[in-house]
Amino acid sequence: MNQDAVPEITATELNRRLGADDVPVLVDVREPHEPGIADLPQHGQVLIPTGEFMDRISELEPESEIVLYCRSGARSEWAAKLLLQAGFSSVLNLRGGVLAWRAEVDPTMQAY
Repeated sequence: MNQDAVPEITATELNRRLGADDVPVLVDVREPHEPGIADLPQHGQVLIPTGEFMDRISELEPESEIVLYCRSGARSEWAAKLLLQAGFSSVLNLRGGVLAWRAEVDPTMQAY
């Protein structure tokens, strides 16, 4: 595996886990207006926009299992790399982000 690769979780797998009450810490790295357009079901996710991410890493617990997401997966992959470099032990990127959630789990979700 590429050492720069970030571990990923699919929308289908995350949905299965949420339904089984196996809920990781969900971190949304989109801009503050984006969750109002489309978001994952409410599971206490934390909104930390990418522009604030470096300054707010301390709000997250390094021992927690964390799933990061954004619209397409690119911003959350960047944030996941930062957490891994900072010594967080269990970090996953939602592959394809909210767009994948719409495609795999909830086709009624608004596209943007």
